Amino acid sequence: MAAEDLALDANQPIAEEAGTEPPSKAGKPRTSWWDEAKGIVWLVLAVLGFHSFIAKPFYIPSESMLPGLLVGDRLVVTKYPYGWSFVSPTFHLLPFFHGRLFGRMPERGDVVIVTPPGTKTDYIKRIIGLPGDRLQVRGGVVFLNGVAIKRGPLHEARIPVDPNATCDPGQYPGALETDKDGTSFCRLPLVTETLPNGRSYETVDLQPDSPGDNYGPITIPDKHVFLMGDNRDRSSDSRFRLGEPDLGLGGPVPWEYVGGRAEFITFSLDGAATWNPLTWWGSLRSGRAGTSLHPREEKK
Repeated sequence: MAAEDLALDANQPIAEEAGTEPPSKAGKPRTSWWDEAKGIVWLVLAVLGFHSFIAKPFYIPSESMLPGLLVGDRLVVTKYPYGWSFVSPTFHLLPFFHGRLFGRMPERGDVVIVTPPGTKTDYIKRIIGLPGDRLQVRGGVVFLNGVAIKRGPLHEARIPVDPNATCDPGQYPGALETDKDGTSFCRLPLVTETLPNGRSYETVDLQPDSPGDNYGPITIPDKHVFLMGDNRDRSSDSRFRLGEPDLGLGGPVPWEYVGGRAEFITFSLDGAATWNPLTWWGSLRSGRAGTSLHPREEKK
């Protein structure tokens, strides 16, 4: 055979192995729908795991924690500060069981998520009493172990009125005010409470003789906590019975029902947004993002 017969023409493609399709004719890689589905399932499980054991977002639907929390606030709740219990998972599907994994009792003044026994609804309240405390409310003043919680002088807050903060005259009679420029505010009377551990926060003191202004005395049982809303006259909490019509917490709550600690506000919406995305930005309340939900601490 001549040498020329052995030479490869530069323009001639190299011969393919028998039975092999040329690259130009190879089919496109097929999508594995099973692999895609598994990926989505793992992603959902990772999100649920994070929400159940680390932290989850929470939405404020009521005014029971005024003035610190407004309807429309979005905040972060951490799940690990007190350990984990049967209410820790995002969906409350587990049956009650005693104890907490790596459990630690909350501190006085912590704002926490609590699930009323027998329900699957999360409330947000403040820890006031701890196991062994002798607690009583007299004339709206909280007494712990026979000593009244320190209360500062009466002062006021002016909360801007919007679709999520309407200053309903039925709930806050005489509180709605309008400035000369047409801006409306809800004027609320406040009292600063300071707990025995030096932690302080603002409470709303609307009226001198509301149903929750007199309670007890009781002794808080072991591994139970007593919770109250900061909007004292508009909060269903440990002072009120479970179920209709009070929708309270039914007294001191076993610590297993505490789901986590509120940390800070991520953002807040005033309720003015519609389906139109152009209205979403304008419904953000300014100055709320990043607000800490930890009580103030007295300097020692």
